[in-house]
Amino acid sequence: MNASSLKYLIGEGARNIHANRQMSVASIGVLVACMLLIGAAVLFSLNADAVMGYIESQNDVVVFVEDDASEAEAEGLGAELESIANVASVQYISKAEALENQMEKLGDSAYLMDALLDDNPLPATYYVKVRDLEQLDATVSQIEDLDLVLSVNSPTDVASTLVGIKKAVNVGGIGIVSILAMVSVIIVSNTIKVTIFNRRREISIMKYVGATDAFIRLPFLVEGVIIGLCSALLAFGLLWVGYYYLLEWMGSATSSWLQLAYQNLIQFESIALWMLGGFAAAGVAFGIVGSLFFVGRYLKV
Repeated sequence: MNASSLKYLIGEGARNIHANRQMSVASIGVLVACMLLIGAAVLFSLNADAVMGYIESQNDVVVFVEDDASEAEAEGLGAELESIANVASVQYISKAEALENQMEKLGDSAYLMDALLDDNPLPATYYVKVRDLEQLDATVSQIEDLDLVLSVNSPTDVASTLVGIKKAVNVGGIGIVSILAMVSVIIVSNTIKVTIFNRRREISIMKYVGATDAFIRLPFLVEGVIIGLCSALLAFGLLWVGYYYLLEWMGSATSSWLQLAYQNLIQFESIALWMLGGFAAAGVAFGIVGSLFFVGRYLKV
């Protein structure tokens, strides 16, 4: 395709939009709303994962070492824990450190534990962080099978709740995006349908003089792509502005829960290029599918 042909196709696509500007503007408006909802669903899913990840990181598996294990044996258990695939990190607290920590918590009443200095009943402990909470039960079983492990405390109920929330958010997000994507394609196709109906006489003449279906379809394809791209850029800008003000509001809120969420939310700048590419690709895809998928049946004039 040479430059003059490309210029003609773009000009025809733009002329179609101008000729049906009311329908085109309405389509862009509805597409912007759909893509805003799609972007909001994606942002919500990403931020939910980020917040859930932070909460996951605060729930350690606590491993108590048997009392009769020597200090060297207790420290050696750490290497075995680190060798488990789902273990991200381990932190060792010796018997002496455990007693010292308890005394620090008591403050001025620490002297009450002086009698335990010679016969420390507190076990050495490992705090274990796991990579994937979905594999928590299997990981705990592996830890319990190790020698020198007295007992294991794990946040099983919390893990099940977090995993359920993450799955629900991801499935819900995919469902919303899929529905809105279909709506967007139908909106573009209806706009193209109106354009074809208004130009049916012109299309008939073009066919009589030998124009191919591909040549007739391309301007409508360009029209769909232009509508999709305009909608994508508008939606991207509005989403960025709305997200910015949402973060501003959350940052100034006094609620501890909102502050916790705010500290772990994703900054839009860090994903702006990725989101822009996604919006542009979605806009082009909606335009192409909406134009090509339905245009064939309406070209039978």
